[in-house]
Amino acid sequence: MKETRGNRLHITVLGKMNTGKSSIINAIFNREISIVSDYAGTTTDVNQKAMELLPIGPVSIMDTAGLDDRGTLGQKRVEKTLETIERCDVAIVVFDNNGVKKSDIEIFNKLKNKKIPTLSIINKVDIAYPQQDDIAKIKEYSGAVIELSAKNDKNVATKIKQALISILDDQYINSPSLLKGIINSNDTIVLVIPIDKEAPKGRIILPQVQTIRDILDNQAISVICDTERLQQTLNNLKTTPKLVVTDSQAFKEVDTIVPEKISLTSFSILFAKLKGDLKTFEIGANTLDTLKDKDKILICESCSHHPVEDDIGRVKIPNLIKKYTNKDIEFEHVSGYIFPKDIEKYSLIIHCGACMTNRREVLSRIETANAKNVAITNYGIVIAKCLNILDRAIKPFKS
Repeated sequence: MKETRGNRLHITVLGKMNTGKSSIINAIFNREISIVSDYAGTTTDVNQKAMELLPIGPVSIMDTAGLDDRGTLGQKRVEKTLETIERCDVAIVVFDNNGVKKSDIEIFNKLKNKKIPTLSIINKVDIAYPQQDDIAKIKEYSGAVIELSAKNDKNVATKIKQALISILDDQYINSPSLLKGIINSNDTIVLVIPIDKEAPKGRIILPQVQTIRDILDNQAISVICDTERLQQTLNNLKTTPKLVVTDSQAFKEVDTIVPEKISLTSFSILFAKLKGDLKTFEIGANTLDTLKDKDKILICESCSHHPVEDDIGRVKIPNLIKKYTNKDIEFEHVSGYIFPKDIEKYSLIIHCGACMTNRREVLSRIETANAKNVAITNYGIVIAKCLNILDRAIKPFKS
């Protein structure tokens, strides 16, 4: 199965125009991924490619426009470039022999504030070296620094991969577990997967697939059923399951069937733990208790999909919230990479499970919301809150 965007290591390649960013990307993968030209400003937008970078694994690499692009259009390109920092796990900053400018230090500081591991590459050393003072500044702000010629060096890929591995935490190479610490070897886990309008025909959705794999990785046993067969499934089991995981949309029905002695949560809440900050999301959901008429809620979806008739983000969650709060709430929706800059106008942000978004982007959105004092939560958490089962749904994670 091809790895999804949300499970790939996101690498952004930054630098001024014509430092050789695209040439370095092509050299790493030994193929022409990005257009290369001596003309400054060839890369005009973010060029994002999904690739395999062994031994690191699946990556999503972002070639960006030069940070010194000029003019009104150039400024918009720079803004798009800077947006990649919000979703990157590691940054590669490329220099040539033209020195370190104030703008470079600003980028370094932005990366440092976001706690993003940074590899700096001094390119074109076959032509000329930068000044020693500039090299010293680059080393001061970088986790690793390498010098090379993307055009003539035969070992570019090896040098860069070794440097990346040296600055990456293990979590970026070996993905964290969804269920480690919650289940043990040989535990039985029941997964409730409703077959409804949002279930892809002939397939199950990514959070469900990842949960099954995670159960296998933890040497436990998965039992799968739909909502209508849940009671019979529990009756058939000789061993009491350690945990039941349900699709959030079936939460209420599953809660009435599953005895209190069995832990219960949802796929979306598992992803809230994996991709975000569970405590922050819990606090955010409790904001529902203080909402007033005409308050605005922003609903964020990480993927762009065609909404179905009873869409969870556009129909089900708004209806649940209106029923729970008994208030006239206004809802707005964004999808994909879009995250508004004017979030102060919202009383609450509700993020999807983020199966198609990497953890860095979700954490960046949480940081932005916290900085602007805007509550933020997650689909599964807010559904559990509206159904008055939030305490039970997050209890498995409390220890």
